[in-house]
Parts: sequence; C-alpha cells; structure tokens
Amino acid sequence: MGIWDFFHKKKDEVHGARVLVCAFAQRFEGLLKLDFDVYGQYYRATTTQLFPDIQALPARLEQKYDIVHLIADVAESGAIRDASGHEIMGTELVQRCCDQDVKLLWLASDNPPGYTKGLGVRGKRLNLVMTLQRKGANFPNSLKEILSRMAYRETMPIAWHDICPQIPGSEHKRAPESIFFAGRGGVKLWA
Repeated sequence: MGIWDFFHKKKDEVHGARVLVCAFAQRFEGLLKLDFDVYGQYYRATTTQLFPDIQALPARLEQKYDIVHLIADVAESGAIRDASGHEIMGTELVQRCCDQDVKLLWLASDNPPGYTKGLGVRGKRLNLVMTLQRKGANFPNSLKEILSRMAYRETMPIAWHDICPQIPGSEHKRAPESIFFAGRGGVKLWA
C-alpha cells in the first residue's frame, strides 16, 4: 500500500453520513415518509424533502450529502420527471451527484426496466441502485437490512450480495426488484 492509497482509503470512510430522502410528486409522500423513517433509524443526519419541482434538486445537492434517495418517475430514456412534466436527464443527475461527491444514489420508485441504460453510470465513482419494482413491504424491509449493515462498517457491495445477490435467473421473493451498480464499492457510510 502506497501513501496515495492511505489517503484515498480515508476519503471513502464517511463517519456520520448525511442522507437526503426526497421526491418530486405529492403522490410519493407516503413512500417518502416510509423510506425516511428507515434511514432515520441508522443515520442521524437524515433530511427529507418533497420538492415543488425538479429545478430545486441541483441546489440542494450542493449541501453535500453522502446518500441521495430519490423517489421519482424515470422514463425509459432515463429522463427524471417532476409532477409538472419538467425533466432532468439521468446522465445529468448522475454527473451532478459525482460532482458533489455523493457516494450513493438510490432511485427508489417503480420504473420501467429500460431506464437503467439511460443513466450513463459506466466509469462514474458512484454507487447506484435502480429500482424496478418496490414490491410493497419488500422494499423497506430490504432497505432496513442493507442500511443496518452499512451503518456499522460494511461496504454496500457486501451487504447487497448477502441480501439480494445479482445472479442471472435468481429470484428474491423477499426483496424488491432492483439493480445495483458499484461504482464506488469500497466506500463505508457509517452512522
């Protein structure tokens, strides 16, 4: 291990991770509260926000969150829409998260499978969860299991693999249907 590795490793150890749980549409208010409550059990610095429109998100990202949990409609093209029909392309959101040193972006609502291709995450230093189907209580239960492990010093890829491994053809009856991209797999997001 060289001197650079020592400094790089410390940067990926976040003590007291800051979390933003947010949504763009009033109809997501119940999911927003549910997911906020789960994060709040593990991360004290958890904030929730129901944005009036999509234009408010970039400014909020500048407040330096480690985890952004977004409940929103994502089109198959990767465009993220608010209730008024305004959009931000998923590639732009991913880049803004990387620019603001967000470590985990979790897209947490039911969305079409094709949207995962429209986010442009390849080569980005960002962990990304792309939800396809929450499957009712499966989502908060799995979220709780993953966060309980991450908050106490486990990396997300290890927690994810143990809870819902991404093995082609495998079925996870107790988990939501989601895809995990580990662009920053070594990061530790401690409580």
